[in-house]
Amino acid sequence: MGNILTSRRPVQVSVNWRDYYVMCKPNVVFLMLLTALVGMFLATRDMVPLRILIFGNVGIGMAAASAAIINHILDRHIDMQMARTHHRPLPQGKVPLPNAIVFSALLGALGIGMLVIYVNLLTAVLTLASLFGYAFVYTRFLKRVTPQNIVIGGVAGAMPPLLGWVAVTGVFEPNSLLLVLIISVWTPPHFWALAIHKQAEYASANIPMLPVTHGLKFTSLQVLLYTILMVLATLLPYVVGMSGLIYLIGITLLNLRFLYWAWKLYRSDGQDTAMNTFWYSIIYLMLLFILLLIDHHFLI
Repeated sequence: MGNILTSRRPVQVSVNWRDYYVMCKPNVVFLMLLTALVGMFLATRDMVPLRILIFGNVGIGMAAASAAIINHILDRHIDMQMARTHHRPLPQGKVPLPNAIVFSALLGALGIGMLVIYVNLLTAVLTLASLFGYAFVYTRFLKRVTPQNIVIGGVAGAMPPLLGWVAVTGVFEPNSLLLVLIISVWTPPHFWALAIHKQAEYASANIPMLPVTHGLKFTSLQVLLYTILMVLATLLPYVVGMSGLIYLIGITLLNLRFLYWAWKLYRSDGQDTAMNTFWYSIIYLMLLFILLLIDHHFLI
């Protein structure tokens, strides 16, 4: 009898904090927080108040992590079919689904609550809208029904610099929307480059990404066209006097490199070129916002 009872004991699953950390997509959240931080500093000629600096970034970061976890939850069945994502904690059973739901809800509630109490209501509302837009409108709906999913849904991911700006000022200002525009037009060439490399996986998972529905050549042309549009958008901060020569020179060099990769991708359709374009696009956005920050400092 003792052996039988022992054999029916529930299996103990060890809890690893790293699995919960991975679900937060820390690399993506870090890039979002960098753009939010720069948005804060661009919004003022003075030092950002310490309360806003700390609670604003922590609140935005927690909300972004909450959205990332919801993305893991809603995409868990798709993730099982893709080599890029099958190792994630939910498909591997490392984190129980109820735990992931509670963890996401807790992070989201704490993050939004922190923004309401310590920052301002407008920042909290915009952050909540961004969370909902990415986690539900994009992940649950757009991603599954249209090849233009990333064009439409990418606006939610472009919000962090606006959130940082509004955290400091409490109001919308035209220059803050320029930062949203830049990320919005950066997102398609960034993500479509990855989608080209992962075309077969998206096809097997029945996700209508642009390379699946329209082919590699058409997608690579869209990458090139959106890159040209992005180049024009990134010149606007200088045109309107938001930034100076430091930014103009730096962004020109970055844009020339991005155009090189986009043109090479269009000419080759090679998957290695697609991944090189994808990785460069991440470095590009980081350096763009660092340039904005450095330029702003020297303009003071």
